[in-house]
Amino acid sequence: MSVPYETAAYEPSESPESPEEHLARLLGRALNSFELPDETIRRLDCALAYDGSLHSAHHSAGLHRETYRHTWLLADGSALTLWELVHNTAQGSEPQAEVYVDEEELREATARLPLPPETPDFELPVLVQLSPVPAPRHVYTPDDSADHARRLLRRAENPDRPGAETAALLAQASAHQITQAFGRPGRTGRPGLSFSLYEHAFLLRDGREISLWEVEHTATPDGRHMCEVYVSEEAAREAMERRAAQPS
Repeated sequence: MSVPYETAAYEPSESPESPEEHLARLLGRALNSFELPDETIRRLDCALAYDGSLHSAHHSAGLHRETYRHTWLLADGSALTLWELVHNTAQGSEPQAEVYVDEEELREATARLPLPPETPDFELPVLVQLSPVPAPRHVYTPDDSADHARRLLRRAENPDRPGAETAALLAQASAHQITQAFGRPGRTGRPGLSFSLYEHAFLLRDGREISLWEVEHTATPDGRHMCEVYVSEEAAREAMERRAAQPS
């Protein structure tokens, strides 16, 4: 039997709202939002992505309650969850929302609700598997990351550098990390060549991660430094091999 979602002020995870807007709406409707710890609110100020799901529901004799799990991905790679309880206190009354920082508080609040213990009209426990917010592979630094991506693509000189589609995605970057990847080309055509490979990892506002691979080298006719950018490590290393094997 379906759950009457219209009784709860809940935005599904596919909502186009930003993580900040989801948080503002939740705090705005929760009667006890002022009780949340200041540290929790400060951590949520750097939220990068949001996911939410119905966790459980109970409907009985005109009374109802639903619980929702709201999870935010933070810039430091951790996730923070708030639990929302939506219920009415009498038949036909307007629903009220409360928010809690952990499940134990949620259970205590749920136990206080005046739901009849027997002969419910229907009782529907709902356990929905929340699609987990994937843990980032990198430790990101919130910065002007979209501008960093633009500058990286602008200085790339290889004809097969990432195009407009990648640039559009990276315009949504909210944080990034640069790391050097080690390993030298297997063949060298002449001494004195210099190769460096860097991974530029970007975290998008929706929680996705995209990496660009930058090759810096001196395999140029005049020995100057040249920058090439590729969408995969394999493509970058193949380019290094080709450059290293070129005759002087």
